[in-house]
Parts: sequence; structure tokens; C-alpha cells
Amino acid sequence: MKTGLISRIQRYSTKDGPGIRSTVFMQQCNLRCQWCANPETIRPGFNVFWFKERCRQCGTCTQAAVNNTITMAEPGNGVNIDRKNCTNLLDVVDMCPYDGYEKVGKEMTSRELADLLLRDKSFYDSSHGGVTFSGGEPALQAEFVRETALLLKEAGVHVCLDTAGHIRWEKLRPLIETVDLVSYDFKAFNAETHLACTGVDNRLILENAKAIAAMGTPMFARMVIVPTRNDDPEDIRQRLDFIRKLGSAVLQVDILEYHIYGVGKYQKLGMPYLLNNIPACQREITEQIKHYAEEIGLKATIGG
Repeated sequence: MKTGLISRIQRYSTKDGPGIRSTVFMQQCNLRCQWCANPETIRPGFNVFWFKERCRQCGTCTQAAVNNTITMAEPGNGVNIDRKNCTNLLDVVDMCPYDGYEKVGKEMTSRELADLLLRDKSFYDSSHGGVTFSGGEPALQAEFVRETALLLKEAGVHVCLDTAGHIRWEKLRPLIETVDLVSYDFKAFNAETHLACTGVDNRLILENAKAIAAMGTPMFARMVIVPTRNDDPEDIRQRLDFIRKLGSAVLQVDILEYHIYGVGKYQKLGMPYLLNNIPACQREITEQIKHYAEEIGLKATIGG
């Protein structure tokens, strides 16, 4: 059995595919989207949340951290953590008497994960739901995800892969062949815009989208709309026109409005949030996008 690193599992989800689903957030991503709502899944390996509101400045962690990499802050402000140089932060997690630290990530075998997910099979069956692998980028752990998916499918569970598609085709294809549905992210059409927003260009992503559609694998296209970043009307039209050309494999387009639900996670991870003070995504704009999508023959939904 393969072993994978999972960030968390969200049960009873209704936003990650049809029906009631369990969404498995896999650890590690090869994009750096400025608006990422799951920053704890970006880095490979385990991460550590620190909760300022739980800190009592007892000094336990400052004494335990190597090379003075955790120091006391001003009264009421907790501690300062030098994450770059603190080599034993994971050890500190269990030492805090006030649960100020929390380890993010859990190693599981494919059998362990499948058995855990199958506990909710009655909900999947009754709602025509299933399991969605998300992230992070689940295709970075393709062999583990594929093995788990095969176990789920043997039990009659619908499996969806949520991917950004920035993966070599020879690695991605066996995974696509295994799942029932692909939820595919189209973050921008212009390569320079995509590079500025995510740290990579989108040539491989667009080629993989065409290859998936050619296989006939059902696809949900996803478009998050982020004001001042990827909301250029011409780029949005080009994205939708490209999606339409993928043909009947595309079942629907999900137009997602940018939100700031993940901002608190950045603080807990000691990471800067790059999109402070940008305007909210207006429903009027996403309604216009939906109208154009339907005008060119696509089924479209609006979500957040």
C-alpha cells in the first residue's frame, strides 16, 4: 500500500462535486496562487499552525526551540517564531500546555484512508455523492491518490479529482483514467497573467485540459474571479471560449467569487497575505460572466 500525506478531510461537503462528498485535501502544491485559501497545503511535508489567541506567554516553547528561534514578543502578543531556522517546531507542538500549536498533516496508507472514507458510504449513496481529492495539488501524490481511488471505486464510490493540471501528462493520465470526474481550474488564459498570479505559465495546463477532454472524461471547469488580478473581461471571454471548444466532456462551468476565508490561516502559518485591501468580487460581474457562458452554450453556476 502507498503512503500519502493528507492535510485534512472535510466531510459532508456539497461544493466539491455532485451530492454529499468527503473532500480529501492533499499536502503540497506546485502553484503559488496569490488568492490561495488553503495555504497550509502549499508546502511539502508537515506544517504548524500557531494560535496567538491561545498563547499565555508561559515560555515553554521559547525554552524548547533550538538556537533561540522562538522568542517572547511584547506582552499580549505571544511569541515570535523564526520558521526558517527553527528545526524542531514539530517537537514544540506537543509541549505547549495551552495547545497554542497545531500540527497540520497526517500520513496514511491508501487502505487506511479508503476505510476511513467508506464510513460515510451511506451518505454518498443516498445523495449520489462520493469522494473528491483536492489540495494542494493531489496529482503530486498521484500513485497514492490512484491507489486509494481504486479501492473506493471497488466499493462503488464516485471519485472526483480537483486539479490545476500543472503536471506532466504521463503522470497525470493514469490518474485521470481512474477517476469518474475531473474538476479543472482555469485561473487565467493569458500566459503572462497566469504566471503573475500563480508563479507558473499555463501552457501545460491548457494542453492537459485538451487531452482530458479528448479522453471523454467528464469535467467541471472552475474559474475563480479575483478583482485586479484575473478579472480582465477579455481574458475571461478567452477562458470561456477555450472551455467551450473542449466539447461535451465539460458538464458545467463553476464561476467562483474570490473570498478571504483563508486569510486567518496565513497569520497562523507566519506567511504574508498578498491580496490585502483588494475589492470584493461583485455579483453583477459574475452574473455577466455566467450570461456569456450560457450564451455560448455552456451550463454555468456561481459560487464562492
